[in-house]
Amino acid sequence: MTTDLLARRDRALGPNVPTFYENPVHIVKGEGVWLWDADGRKYLDCYNNVPHVGHCHPHVVEAINKQASTLNTHTRYLHEGILDYSERLTATLNHDLSQLIMVCTGSEANDIALRMAQAVTGKTGFIATDNTYHGNTAATSQLSTRRPPIGGYPSNIRLVPAPNSVEPVGGTLENQAQAFADNVAQAIQELEASGHGFAGMMLCPSFANEGIPTVAPGFLDPTVKAIKAAHGLILCDEVQPGFGRLGAHFWGHDWLGFAPDVVTIGKPMANGHPCAATITRPDIMKAFREAFGYFNTFGGNPVSCAAAMATLDVIEQDDLQANADKVGRYALERLHKISHPLKAEARGNGLFFGIEFMTPDGNPATEFAAQVVEGMVANGILMNRIGRHMNTLKMRPPMPFSQANADLAIDTLEHVLAETSYD
Repeated sequence: MTTDLLARRDRALGPNVPTFYENPVHIVKGEGVWLWDADGRKYLDCYNNVPHVGHCHPHVVEAINKQASTLNTHTRYLHEGILDYSERLTATLNHDLSQLIMVCTGSEANDIALRMAQAVTGKTGFIATDNTYHGNTAATSQLSTRRPPIGGYPSNIRLVPAPNSVEPVGGTLENQAQAFADNVAQAIQELEASGHGFAGMMLCPSFANEGIPTVAPGFLDPTVKAIKAAHGLILCDEVQPGFGRLGAHFWGHDWLGFAPDVVTIGKPMANGHPCAATITRPDIMKAFREAFGYFNTFGGNPVSCAAAMATLDVIEQDDLQANADKVGRYALERLHKISHPLKAEARGNGLFFGIEFMTPDGNPATEFAAQVVEGMVANGILMNRIGRHMNTLKMRPPMPFSQANADLAIDTLEHVLAETSYD
């Protein structure tokens, strides 16, 4: 059946459509932190942050069904759903981030964030790290480093070395924060000298696609100072760390300790229903609305708002942020105790954790990490890899993930590591 499905995908969707794993998993059902394939095999989901409060959560499903059977339209008609959600969501934020635009994807949200920075500054230059991902639009793909844009990166984009806790920028962990900021300051100078000017920097506060390096609160302080001195905007992509995933704080920027000008959210906010948003201050929103005639047909529709509101209900009622903190600490403690010749570092924050592997001669153990992921899938645990060289295991489960789930995942990981050749 798998071979038939892959052939149909190729005919219907075209070549090179990504799938996970050497033998793609045919998923037909989800519930909580579990997924089932077409053969009835059960998998523990240690990877998917989109079903933030658990696959097919009944409260979210009920909210979607109820609203879909009543009304679904766009925001050029008045409806209370988007207002109720906006007020409730922005109450979780500080720094006068009190207005939002709802869209359908994180790519759209980040695209708007870039235009907000252009509207405020009148400039077009942007900075991101050299190992990141912020979306699929023409603008956001210029910041993303999975594949360079056709024709190369445009002259108004600067990519600075990403933080790295195994091979730190600046040579040492102690120097990394300032070295990172110095590179940002240099990029700002180059953009100003080029005539593009500096509009803003987009970053993820957990540096998720960079490999979730170990950084501490205050790490970005020198960088924030450089950005503010140049009158640029800080565009904070919270698609992965937001909504309590980091445990100690609801938002990644609050954990890291800086005040963004714009926050973008997506995937987890409606538990898998296509929904995202760009959140900012009233002065920035005003500048954007004056500079761009923006409208999104599906963004902020009543069904999306109902799904997003129900997701917040579950986060609060089930105390999932506290669960992320407790279970995340427990899981990371267990990962720290794993002994393996190729283990370079176990690291994480809340329900976002993993292990980086390096060969004895100091090179990324990319193939080994790939084999470990395949071994985990074969043993019923879904996870994946991340980082510049894809040599870091990435575990980012739905928020109801329990201590027992963590034990199952890590017990299996210890077994797979023992069984995986690394010579």
